[in-house]
Amino acid sequence: MRIEVRERVAAHGDTVRYAKLRGMHDSLSTGPRWYVISLRPRGQHQRLRDVARRAGHAVIALSPLRIRVHEDTASRDALREALGCDVVLFTSPNAVAAARALEPLPDDLPAIAIGDGTRRALRRAGVDHVEAPARMDSEGVLNLPRLSDVTDQRIGLVSAPGGRDRIAPALRARGAQVLRADIYSREPCGLPRTGLRALRGAQGRLALALTSGEALDLAVAQLEPADLARLRQARVLAASDRLVEHARRLGFADVLRADGPRPSQLVAALNRAPG
Repeated sequence: MRIEVRERVAAHGDTVRYAKLRGMHDSLSTGPRWYVISLRPRGQHQRLRDVARRAGHAVIALSPLRIRVHEDTASRDALREALGCDVVLFTSPNAVAAARALEPLPDDLPAIAIGDGTRRALRRAGVDHVEAPARMDSEGVLNLPRLSDVTDQRIGLVSAPGGRDRIAPALRARGAQVLRADIYSREPCGLPRTGLRALRGAQGRLALALTSGEALDLAVAQLEPADLARLRQARVLAASDRLVEHARRLGFADVLRADGPRPSQLVAALNRAPG
């Protein structure tokens, strides 16, 4: 009896190993299921690449932006003032990274993050308690109970020039003093030649991970007509309703609404869609 059981287990193990090897062979034979185009800033594609790879997809890095930290004295002073406020609001993971590069973040910092990615960046930076809205945008932040009554409070806003322009005016209208620290910039840059070659040579279906209207505008403006026509064939994975409409205005027909901007949410939208 024991010999028979061992034989069955061994046979089952062989079957599982065969299935895994067959799946790897099929993947290598047929190539990626989708080519996911990433418009993230330069050097920030790895998380999407890892998530996409696990789902059988490949990533084409097509950065139209790069991040520059403001290291001048005025920016450092503005950050110190913002960190000393009653509440400190960070608008992106890049804002957290730039702040860490300029100034240590206290572990008891009264922090609010605009989304889960920013919250996790703050926790990795050693901040013990971070509040974040379920809806990861400006409206979600402004609807937090903590910000409903801010009369005479000082609120630090750590961001980039032009970023999240609705938050500061809304908080000031509620009676808060907003101290803004624009400590990094998103600077336009030329599309990488490797990414353009990959776009032109991709033998398969294209998807576009869309988390920034600014990045899409910059990419569209730089592409040659043939490359732009190819990009418009992509299935857009939009992180918000606003980005859904933005993509459609720019001529993209196949647009899906993802649950949010995280790589896992973008890839999940692609995986659950028919076709």
